[in-house]
Amino acid sequence: MIPLANPRLDRLRDYPFARLAQLLEGVAPRSNLEPIVMTIGEPQHAPPALIEETLRANAHLWGKYPPVFGTPEFRSSAVRWIGRRYGDAAAALVDPQEGVLPVSGTREALFLAAMLAVPERKAGAVPAVLLPNPFYAAYEGAAVMAGAEPVFLPCDRETGFLPDLDALSPELLARTALFYLCSPSNPQGAAADRAYLGRAIALARRHGFVLAVDECYSEIWDRTPPPGVLEVAAAMGGGLDGVMVFHSLSKRSSAAGLRSGFVAGPVELMRLYGRLRSYGMAGVPLPTLAASAALWDDDAHVEENRRLYRAKFDAAEAALGGRFGFRRPDGGFFLWLEVGDGEQAALRLWQEAGVKVLPGAYLTRPGPDGTNAGVPYIRVALVHDAEVVGEACARIAQAL
Repeated sequence: MIPLANPRLDRLRDYPFARLAQLLEGVAPRSNLEPIVMTIGEPQHAPPALIEETLRANAHLWGKYPPVFGTPEFRSSAVRWIGRRYGDAAAALVDPQEGVLPVSGTREALFLAAMLAVPERKAGAVPAVLLPNPFYAAYEGAAVMAGAEPVFLPCDRETGFLPDLDALSPELLARTALFYLCSPSNPQGAAADRAYLGRAIALARRHGFVLAVDECYSEIWDRTPPPGVLEVAAAMGGGLDGVMVFHSLSKRSSAAGLRSGFVAGPVELMRLYGRLRSYGMAGVPLPTLAASAALWDDDAHVEENRRLYRAKFDAAEAALGGRFGFRRPDGGFFLWLEVGDGEQAALRLWQEAGVKVLPGAYLTRPGPDGTNAGVPYIRVALVHDAEVVGEACARIAQAL
C-alpha cells in the first residue's frame, strides 16, 4: 500500500493494452504464421523525409528550452493549415499569437483539458464529463483525476456511432463541465456532420461547458473529408466560445514518435491552458517545432498517406465485407467488428491465426443496466501495408 497515493487512481482500471497483455499471457501464437499486431493505432508508413531534414537543420536548438506557446513559425503554420483545410473563415477564428499552442501529442493535451475545464462544483453538484462509449482511455483518466464524474454516452448503430445529443437530460447538461467528442470516432470511424457539430456547439454555449473536439483522425478519410468544428463555429458566429479543438501529426503525417500536435480555442481559455501547461508539462523542443511547422505546411505527403489507407480499406473489405458488421470507416483506420465475444475472439485469433486485436470491452464501460456494449466487438487497426492488412483480415475471416 502506498499511503500517499491519490485515491482517485483506484477508480481507474488498467490501460486497455495492459489488460490485453494479461489476457494473452502465456498464450503462444500459431508457430507457422508470422504474427501480425493490429492492436495499437501506430501508423507503419515511413515518415516524410522532411522531418529528418528539418531536425538536422535545427539541431543547434536542442540546447534551448522551448517556450510553452511555441514559436511564431509553428503557430502560423498551424493556422495556415486550418485555412487550407477548413477555410479562411475558420482560420480567422484562431488568434495566431495566443489562440493556438503546440502540445506533445494530443493525449497529453486532451488529458490536461479536464484539469483546465472542471471546477470543484457545477450547478451545486459534482461536475460531469461527457465522453463517448467506446472511448479513448485518456478521456476517462482525465475526468477521474480532475474530480469529475465520467458519464459514458452510448455510441452504437442506433446512434450513428456518435453520442445521442437528444438523450442528454437538462439536469446532466447543467452540471456538465466538459464534453469529449472524437470525430472521426475511435474505433468506429464515424464522422460527425456539420449539423451534429453545430448542435454540440450550441449545447456547450447554452449550458456553459467546454466542447473538446478530438480531430486527430481528420486527415485519414475514405471518400469525403470530414467537416471540422472550426468551420462549423465560423458559420455559426460567436467565435470559438465554448470550443477547443485538438489536432495531431501522429496519424496525419505518420509521425507518432515526434509527439507533436496543437490545440486551438478562444484566447481567454488558451491563456489559462498555457499557464496550466507551464506548470505541469515540458514544452515541445524547438527542433521538433520546426519539423512540425514543415509538416503542417506540406499537404502532398498527406494525400499519399490517404491513398495508402484507401488501399488498406479495399483489402479489408475484400476479406471481410458483408461479415461481422464490416463497414468502411468515414475516417481513421480502425475496424469495429462484431464477433460475438471480443475477448474469446482475441484469444482465438492470437492462438490460431497469429493476429493480435483488442477486445471491444476494453474500450467501453457498462451502461446503467450493467451491460457492456463493447463485449461483442474487437478493434482492428489497419496500420500495416495493404498486403499485410489483407492477409490479417483473411486470417480473421477464416478463424472466426
